[in-house]
Amino acid sequence: MNSITIGQYIPGKSWLHRLDPRIKILALVSLLIALFLIPIEAKAIPGFLQGVIPIKYFSLLILGIFTFLIIIMVITTQISLMRILKGLKPVLFLLTFTVILQILSVSSDTPGTNLLAPIPMTLSWSAIAAIIVIIVLYFTLKKYIKFKTLFFFLMIAGIFIVQYFMPWPNGLPLSYEVILNDLVLIRSVFLVLRIVMVIILTSLLTFTTMTTDLNRGIESLLKPLKLIKIPVGTFAMMLSLTLRYIPTLLEETQTVMKAQASRGVDFKESKFKDKIGQIVSLLIPIFIISFKRAEELANAMEARGYVIGEPRTQIDAYKIKFADFLGLFTTILIFVFVILFRVYFG
Repeated sequence: MNSITIGQYIPGKSWLHRLDPRIKILALVSLLIALFLIPIEAKAIPGFLQGVIPIKYFSLLILGIFTFLIIIMVITTQISLMRILKGLKPVLFLLTFTVILQILSVSSDTPGTNLLAPIPMTLSWSAIAAIIVIIVLYFTLKKYIKFKTLFFFLMIAGIFIVQYFMPWPNGLPLSYEVILNDLVLIRSVFLVLRIVMVIILTSLLTFTTMTTDLNRGIESLLKPLKLIKIPVGTFAMMLSLTLRYIPTLLEETQTVMKAQASRGVDFKESKFKDKIGQIVSLLIPIFIISFKRAEELANAMEARGYVIGEPRTQIDAYKIKFADFLGLFTTILIFVFVILFRVYFG
């Protein structure tokens, strides 16, 4: 639960905290589009780089520069990079499974260069037994291990190691080869880095922007849609409240889980049949709490004179400053560079 970072706000005085929320939202959208416009494989390379790096690594170089700039931006905001990367934990298994699937899909006909000789793997009865032991040990010991992510990757490595060193007895005709192909590895790196960058950029927006500012920024940017009778204010309020209450509901879930754990409920070690009942007993109070929170919020908004669809006044008016122009100009520069790169080299 603690690994969900979206929706949390961290008070600070960095340049990103002081930036106009409209500029931050525009920058986020532009950088995300630019991230996915970088082609996985370049079709050409500038003359001054010919002979320096192979053409198939050129796109990876551009993605590396993009990633480096984002990391520099994170460092300058004085927000811990590790805190942001906690948001990767919910998708860690999916990322690992996808990368492994990409590597296992390589055949002798796959274009590219094999970095190593094919590694023979055999799914024998002894290997299956060893894999079951490894998985059981992983789920038994992981609650005692501090570095759970490293322990997870060691478990994955162990599953492949036993298939390599335990090909006997050959009772099962399940054998295959692991081929490390450079183009497939490049695709895997692109996949992982894109997801990591999406999580970092969206987390930076919510970490450095209060819910009220985010709401006003979205409403201001979508203001032209009012001409076609779209309730922009209502939509912006719904979106900002959704982001705001993600961490709140997670905190309430943690509280309920701790309360049930104090009564002897074990969410990790129970049988599958018992876990279904535990999940139901967890969901019911969470639903009740969420409805209660929604009612309290509605009463608070009504007491402050909020009426759906009616125009609202603002205490402070946003003014574009030099830092905002500089941030927007830098974002446009990166966006245009990626478009030109895709047009001329992708």
